[in-house]
Amino acid sequence: MGLTAVLQSVLYALAASTGLYAAFLGVLTIPFFQNQVIYLNRVTLTWFQDVNVPEHWGFLRNQVTPFKLPTQDGEVLHAWHILPLEVYRKNEQALLEEPSGLVPDITDRLGFKLLRDDPSSLLVLYFHGAAGTLGSGYRPPSYRAMSAGAPDRIHTVAIDYRGFGASTGFPSEEGLLKDALALTEWAMKEAGIPPSRIVLFAQSLGTAVSISLAHHMAASPNPTLFSGIVLVAPFANVELLTATYRVAGTIPLLDPVAKFPRLLAWFNTFIHNKWPSKDKLAEFVRICENMPGDASKYHITIIHAEDDYDIPWSHSEQVFWHAVNASSPEGIGYEELEKEKETLKVVRGAGGWVVDWRTAKGVIREEIMKYGLHDRVMSYPVVSLAIMRAFGE
Repeated sequence: MGLTAVLQSVLYALAASTGLYAAFLGVLTIPFFQNQVIYLNRVTLTWFQDVNVPEHWGFLRNQVTPFKLPTQDGEVLHAWHILPLEVYRKNEQALLEEPSGLVPDITDRLGFKLLRDDPSSLLVLYFHGAAGTLGSGYRPPSYRAMSAGAPDRIHTVAIDYRGFGASTGFPSEEGLLKDALALTEWAMKEAGIPPSRIVLFAQSLGTAVSISLAHHMAASPNPTLFSGIVLVAPFANVELLTATYRVAGTIPLLDPVAKFPRLLAWFNTFIHNKWPSKDKLAEFVRICENMPGDASKYHITIIHAEDDYDIPWSHSEQVFWHAVNASSPEGIGYEELEKEKETLKVVRGAGGWVVDWRTAKGVIREEIMKYGLHDRVMSYPVVSLAIMRAFGE
C-alpha cells in the first residue's frame, strides 16, 4: 500500500470518528438521552441480587428493613432503614422473629419503633450518587460507616431515586428534589425525628440533591435547618462537570469540546438539568447567616479525594469557596481565600489536609484526602467522624 493510500485511510478514519462524535454530541442534546448520561439510572450494578434481601451485602437478618416510600406526585420509592449494630444487638432475638424482606408497612416493624421511640436516636438521610441501586458498589459498606461513631444511636435511611432500582418514574432535577422532600417528611412526621437530630449525607450526584433539599427547607416560609450536611465528592454544577467528568474514571466524554470554551458554553445551553450546587449552597449559607439569633445554624463538611478520577477535587475547591464567600457580607475572592487557607490548613501527611472556616452562625469544613477514589472514601473513618461532628458529638 502506497503512502497516499495510507494517508487516505487515516483521513477516512478521522472523518468517521469525528462524524460519530458529532452525532454523539447531537444525541446528548436530546433530554431523554441526556438524562441517561447524567443519572445512569438504568445501570443497576446489582444484577442477580435482590435489593429486598439485604443479606446479599452482609447485613444481619432484619438489620435492614426494605420499604416503599410514596412521594407527593405519585411515585413510589424503594428505601432501606439500616439499624446501627448495637441497637440490633440489644434487640436481636425480637428482630429475628419478624418476617424478612419488603414490608407493607414499616411502622409495624420493631426497627422503626426503635428509631421513633428513642429520644436519643439520631438519623442520617442518605443520598447516593448516579447509577446503581441501594446495594451497589461501596454503598453498603458506607452505611456501616454512618453509624460507626455511635452504633447505639445512629440510624440510616437511604432511598433509590425515581427511576433507579425498584423505584417508579423517571429521574429529573425537579423529581429528585421531590424524592428528597418525601424522605424528609417521612423522617420528621412519620418517624417523629426533629431536624436537629437529622444529618444529610450525600455523595456525587447525591450532593446536588442534598444541597437542593437543604436550600429548599431553609428558604421556606417556616425555615427548617438540619443538624449538618456531609458532602462527599460534590460537583460545582453540571456545566462545569461536563468539562471534567470521566465515565468510570477513564472516559472523558466532553474533553474534546472542553478545549474550545465557546463551543462548550454553547453546548451547555442544551443542558436541562443544571444542578447549580455551588450557587445553591452559597445561597443556603447566606440565608443562615441572615437568620436572627446567635446560635449556630449550619455545619457543612466537604470531603474529596485527590485521586478521584470521576469528579476532580477542584470541584470541591469551587464549592467550598462559594460557601465561604457567602458567609460574610464583604465576601472573599478565590485567590484571597487560597492564601487564607494556607494559614488555617492542618496538614495530615498521607491523610491529606483539612481547613475549618468558622463564623458565629456556622462551620464550613473542607477535607481533602490523598486517597479514596470517587466512592471508596465513603466507607472510610473520615466519613464516620464527619457524621459525628455534624451531630455535634
